[in-house]
Amino acid sequence: MAVNSPFEFFLQWHLTERCNLSCQHCYQSGRGGAELTLAEIGAVAAEAAEMVQEWERLYAVAIERSCNVTGGEPLLRRDLDAILAVLGEAGFALDLLSNGTLIDAAAAQRLAQQGVRGVQISLEGPQIIHDQIRGAGSYQAALGGCRHLREAGLAVSFNVTLSRLNAPYLEEIVALAATVGVTRVGFARLVPAGQGALLRQEMLAAEEVADIYRRLFALAVPGVQVVTGDPVAAQLRAGASVTPVASGGAPCGGCAAGVSGLTLLADGTLLPCRRLEVPLGNVRRHSLREIWATSPVLRQLRTQSLYHGKCASCALWNGCRGCRAIAYACSATGGQPGDYLASDPQCFIAGG
Repeated sequence: MAVNSPFEFFLQWHLTERCNLSCQHCYQSGRGGAELTLAEIGAVAAEAAEMVQEWERLYAVAIERSCNVTGGEPLLRRDLDAILAVLGEAGFALDLLSNGTLIDAAAAQRLAQQGVRGVQISLEGPQIIHDQIRGAGSYQAALGGCRHLREAGLAVSFNVTLSRLNAPYLEEIVALAATVGVTRVGFARLVPAGQGALLRQEMLAAEEVADIYRRLFALAVPGVQVVTGDPVAAQLRAGASVTPVASGGAPCGGCAAGVSGLTLLADGTLLPCRRLEVPLGNVRRHSLREIWATSPVLRQLRTQSLYHGKCASCALWNGCRGCRAIAYACSATGGQPGDYLASDPQCFIAGG
């Protein structure tokens, strides 16, 4: 479904927790539970599509509905082709998020035939850094997957998790993208959750984050777009016009957790964001639209007066809100859950 609209509703759908790699910064929690069946996936996709269609009728706007299909490693679902077909039939624009290592020529052709519009491959740096983080041999295997996807005519992007481990190599990653036909390189900060909690000491300080984004946004590599969904990075984007607004308004950009989309785990659990492990319910027992409309957690995430620290009074809250997953992970202490309404500890916005 291609809709030229400023409004979007997305699902990040984790089809499985299974993965063929064990990355140092993985935020997966090892959650158990039976994976949703194809029939269950179809029912949830249909409900989500109906919900968005109701919004379109009610507000007289076009809303793009998209789905980021991922895992674990999504290619480990043997019924992946059928799942993609079901999601496409429900009107979702499809993107696949993968480590790339299992994508051979046949798999790439099947993804193209299912109408996947793009595939995001995780890449962490040059080979020595990537293999250190994701396992020996994973770098060459990921680039092989990238080559097969490009030969199948699919758009490919790289996604990089920012930390002190790869901070010196970011320009090198963007340059690599240009040489292998990758047109977009996305960057997101390390969230110290799951296995990634062991890398907390590798998190960047606020000014290091600001410096990295200045470096990245200054790059001009022909054919390669540097992108990020990081809400604080938007404050540095050249030419961006971020207009302060009175506190208390509705979110209109920034952190997407529970505002423009939701995350579905393999067992049907709903989260505001995959890296924000705060369950909202389960689609096997609860209505998706009821959760979206009535969840106390989502209400809190959408209400500035309930936030803590400098986010509570920041004039840029409506278009930023920091990263709720990082705020949650970094405020957890002594085995107790964190505060998903706390300030983002890596925020560098002056006066925020």
